[in-house]
Amino acid sequence: MRFAWIDLREVPGRQLQAVLDAAVHARMGGVVAADAELLASLPPTVTRVLAPEGQGPADPKKPGDKAEKGTGAEEAKGTADAGPSSRSGSSPAATGIDVLLRRFGTEDELDALAAGNRAAGGTPAAGIIDVRDDRTLQLSCAGAMKLPYTVIHFADPTKIPLEIVLAAAESADGKLVTVVDDLEEAAIVFDVLERGSDGILYAPRSADEVFALARLLQATTPQLELSTLTVESIRHVGLGDRVCVDTCSHFEEDEGILVGSYSSGFVLCCSETHPLPYMPTRPFRVNAGALHSYTLGPENRTNYLSEVGSGSVLLAVGADGRTRRVVVGRAKLESRPLLEIRTHAEDGRLVSLTVQDDWHVRVLGPGGKVLNVTELRTGDELLGYLATDKRHVGLPIGEFCKEV
Repeated sequence: MRFAWIDLREVPGRQLQAVLDAAVHARMGGVVAADAELLASLPPTVTRVLAPEGQGPADPKKPGDKAEKGTGAEEAKGTADAGPSSRSGSSPAATGIDVLLRRFGTEDELDALAAGNRAAGGTPAAGIIDVRDDRTLQLSCAGAMKLPYTVIHFADPTKIPLEIVLAAAESADGKLVTVVDDLEEAAIVFDVLERGSDGILYAPRSADEVFALARLLQATTPQLELSTLTVESIRHVGLGDRVCVDTCSHFEEDEGILVGSYSSGFVLCCSETHPLPYMPTRPFRVNAGALHSYTLGPENRTNYLSEVGSGSVLLAVGADGRTRRVVVGRAKLESRPLLEIRTHAEDGRLVSLTVQDDWHVRVLGPGGKVLNVTELRTGDELLGYLATDKRHVGLPIGEFCKEV
């Protein structure tokens, strides 16, 4: 599960208390500070990380600089063996410190940290390292394999080094924490290699940024309960505009997007993943429907197909109801003959879909069965989704609304 550590050391003084309160209220994964007494005052719902002065991310320097001097193996070992809990003779819980953050820049320093963690009774030590060249990159990979937490500050904006660490630490039990400069970078870091960093270390500028980060961490897509819809009529309605949605992702064979003429019900429209006799497959595309149609996106938000365009985010939906976010690369609107498909759910609710009147356009039935729209007959069964909310500008709203 993804998490965030809030770094209080770089938060402006006038914002410090508000950021701290927000971090606790939003249940951030951890708080990083140089003040042990401040950390001890926090509830155990957050991981309390003590980072003594000089143990944060270093300023980017050229390879070969002495940024990592002064944090030798002897200091790292002494801290790991004699952390706050050991010096006081009390347990980590009694001191209010859950993790001690220490910098490492050599194999000896890393080995000392790992050895200290194997010793009983001490506060667990996490390592922090600045990756600026191949040597420090390889050392960070080793840290990810040996330490409970490895915090990495990447000097360069490329995410290739992060990909390398993620691949190297695939089987590791420890957690990888990446230092980020803003929320946009946090979102990118969480998506690298589809797995992403386990956590991030971030110094927010305000309490609002803490809550925005909390929303980012909770940005999951729901499992939908799909319904079986029964076709009751099909008719040719003439020329109109339909929309093809080209995404930046490959669809699975049983995936598509939900489209409907009414906000109360949608049909699962199939992607062009399956072979067609007269053109190559386009597994990123859904021939979705007429431009007036609704399509379902994240956070229970709908959009008209006419509003969908480059950069829009929609839900890819599988025949078993699983969902995931897909980004739209482009939407293509063209005039074509249209076909209206009217269906009803088990409760009698009407679900309507208007699509291009062509054999190549497909919808999905129970079990992910692929159905050509021009071959549908009364009584055929389709997969769909029934929404309980009425809509205003795509948002759920509790008001009377009748669609015909």
